[in-house]
Amino acid sequence: MLSTTEPGNKPPNRSGSSQPLPCGLVDTPSPYSRHGAPAPLVVAAGLTLVEGLLTVMYGLSEAAHLTSQRLVMGVSTALFFVAYGAAMVLCAWGISRLRTWARGPVLLAQLIWLGLAWNFRHGDTLPLAIGLAVPAAVVLVGMLLPASVEALERGHDES
Repeated sequence: MLSTTEPGNKPPNRSGSSQPLPCGLVDTPSPYSRHGAPAPLVVAAGLTLVEGLLTVMYGLSEAAHLTSQRLVMGVSTALFFVAYGAAMVLCAWGISRLRTWARGPVLLAQLIWLGLAWNFRHGDTLPLAIGLAVPAAVVLVGMLLPASVEALERGHDES
């Protein structure tokens, strides 16, 4: 990000020197790179968003296929998955905005996804198990990297 400076002031640029750039512009770091989420945390938030949207879609699909034989179970299942998916979408937003409150629910959700993947690991459901386990593992790694933990803690202090 470039900003103007007064002729007498010479704030340091990225290289550490106090020389302004031509035309009175000073090379300053972007606020996003200084206070933003690291790339692994952005990936974790994106995958959590996708998981949340797919969970909401599953809940809506469950609601669309209600039958009179299983009305109560179908409605409760649909409501559960829509609420669970919406919570994941909200937490994905929170993680992308470096909100510490979103960390615990996202980590718990990924452990649930890994448990489901473990249950589907045999037979014809192996592709489903892989589809559940890989994103969950990527999110867990992205959220537990030291840079991500530090960014979430720093973000909590600033809000």
